[in-house]
Amino acid sequence: MLILRIENNLQALEKIAYSNNWITSVLLLMFFSIVLLKLIDSKRLKGNFFNFFSVNYIESETEDKTGFFDVFQIVIFVFSMLVLSLLTFNFKEYKLEVILKDLPSFLSVFFSLTTYFLIKRTLEYLFSLLFLIKDEVRFFIISKYSYLYTISLLLYIAIVLSQYASLKQVYLFCFAAFLFVLRFVFHVVINKKLIFSELFYFILYFCAFEIAPLFILFKLMS
Repeated sequence: MLILRIENNLQALEKIAYSNNWITSVLLLMFFSIVLLKLIDSKRLKGNFFNFFSVNYIESETEDKTGFFDVFQIVIFVFSMLVLSLLTFNFKEYKLEVILKDLPSFLSVFFSLTTYFLIKRTLEYLFSLLFLIKDEVRFFIISKYSYLYTISLLLYIAIVLSQYASLKQVYLFCFAAFLFVLRFVFHVVINKKLIFSELFYFILYFCAFEIAPLFILFKLMS
C-alpha cells in the first residue's frame, strides 16, 4: 500500500511538473511578444502601458490611421488573447476546483476567445461602414481596444506573480475585475459626448456586442 501511494504521489508530481512546463512556455511566449513589441515600436508599447494615465496615445493612434493588420497591432492582439485566455483558464480551474491543468483545454479557451474578439471586431467594422459612421466611432473603437491592451499588459505581471510568487488566485481575479471596471469607466468618460448623445444606441450596442456574446462564450466554455 505504501509503495502504491508513493507511486501515485510521484505520478501526480510528474503531472504537476508537466503542467507548470506548458504554463511557463506560454508565459515565455508572452514575454517574447513584449520584447518584439518593444523592437517594433517602443513608443507605442509605452503608450499602451500607460493608457490609463493619458489619452494622448489614443488620440495619436486615431490620427495615424493605423489598421488592424499593422504588425504591432497583430502582435499585441495575440499577446492580449494569450493573457485573457490564461486568466479565463485559471478562473475555470478555480471555480471548478480542478488541480491538474492541461494544454489542450487552454488552447480551446484561447481559440474560443480569439474567435470571439475577431468576429466582434469584424462586425463592429462592418456596421460602422454600413451606417456610414466609420470616422465618428473610430476613436471609440480604438480607445476600447487600447484599454484592453493596457489591461493585458498589467494582467501579465499579475499572472506571473500569481504563478511564481504565491499570490493567491482570488487576488488575481479581484485585480482583473478592478481593471475591467476601470476600463469601462475610462472608456465612458473619454467618449461621453458620443455616448450620451446616442445613449439608447450605446446601451443597445453594449448589450448586443459586449454582454450577450460574452455570456454565450462563457456558457460554451463551462
